[in-house]
Amino acid sequence: MSEAATGPSSAMISAMSDLWRLHPPGPDNILAHPAFERLREACRDGYPNAGKRGPAFALSTALRALGLPCGLRKETAGLSLTVEEAAKGLDAAMRATSAKRIHLVPLDLAADLPSIAFGPAKLGRLTADELRTLVDEARLKRLYPRQDFDAERFSEFHWLVVEETVALDQEPEARAFPVLFMDLSGDLGQIEPHKGRFPGAVEAALFFLLLAPWEKWSTMAEVDWRGFRVPWVYTVDSDIFVHRNIPPSPDTLTWEPRIYDDGYGGTVEEERPVELRLEDEIATELPVWDQSRWAIVEQAKQSILFETPISHFVVRAFLAEGVDEFLAHITTIEAALGLRADYQKNFRVAPDRHRKLRATDKMRGRVAGLLGSRRHADQYEQLFNVRSAFLHGRAMAAISTEERVMARSLSRKVVEALILATQAGPIPSREDFLDELLDKGARLISPKS
Repeated sequence: MSEAATGPSSAMISAMSDLWRLHPPGPDNILAHPAFERLREACRDGYPNAGKRGPAFALSTALRALGLPCGLRKETAGLSLTVEEAAKGLDAAMRATSAKRIHLVPLDLAADLPSIAFGPAKLGRLTADELRTLVDEARLKRLYPRQDFDAERFSEFHWLVVEETVALDQEPEARAFPVLFMDLSGDLGQIEPHKGRFPGAVEAALFFLLLAPWEKWSTMAEVDWRGFRVPWVYTVDSDIFVHRNIPPSPDTLTWEPRIYDDGYGGTVEEERPVELRLEDEIATELPVWDQSRWAIVEQAKQSILFETPISHFVVRAFLAEGVDEFLAHITTIEAALGLRADYQKNFRVAPDRHRKLRATDKMRGRVAGLLGSRRHADQYEQLFNVRSAFLHGRAMAAISTEERVMARSLSRKVVEALILATQAGPIPSREDFLDELLDKGARLISPKS
């Protein structure tokens, strides 16, 4: 077995040793330094995925992450790895075929939630030391010596931590600066219709959590039916060639002043997180959302019933504000139970047994058939009328808290019922399934029922 196959080559170690001897602040252009050029050549010649010329900007990013001494400030000089450790780290990064990404999701406004784990995710509180480990504080300090990660304040919040493993199928330079490798001949202004705001793994975890009845647990629905908010996601990538962003400040989360008597005649003022209070039963009901239920939901998402962007709109409704939230709830129901043929008859692939029904009445019938009551169909009609009044510019009152929560609850129940339906047995086609729902529901919504 060759030397290169067991660790860093002598050429890599020699070049890195010379770079490690450079005194702060180092050369004006590290990329033009002879030792850097030799290291780049060692990467190019020793690894098949290094690119035709070897990494440049990516290599500079990696060296900073490993603690290149001349790039550190006096107060962080002790964070530099030894040249042997750094060479092993660079060698491992050049050979890596996959990387681990840890997505840190603060649950702003969350009250005291029970800890749960499902799929690649965990929800709960984290100590300051656990947060420091997750963000790889030493690497963060090497890159941003003037920035402090306030783990103590962050530890006062609940967190959703989502891990994923991603394949590294591009050369380091493309991973470090993907914009330099973009195909500029395409339509740069195009919209990807179902692209999420957050990484896919995070949105999958949020979709799962949002299937829980947060609107039922809420004690302040007029403030918010949600049990938490997600203002941002911070991702820690194990790939040292990838540019690392500065974490947001704890000030981006929601705090309130707290003043209390110190017991000696004085007062103490401090800040504490604002919480959306929830019913006590969440302590026993949320833990049901565990690994076994995650498996059921993931299997359901592979069903033909979920070929429409249901999960997309569930998450959009959670992340949206105002009327956009309301519209996303209604769109979730339409994505779950609507057919293109409801509006364009030529798309029917089976005889239309209810061709005299309007598209809205077909949706009412499917809601009733799925959830087993006319009450839910009437709720859908009420909400749809509000939606239509807004979209068509008709006079309308403000959307009430009752209607807002009703829209959230109905959309959640529809999605939950579809998940259960996927467990009942094979579904030959989505159109047949929805036709059967309409057969059941049409009897429930008929004037005589």
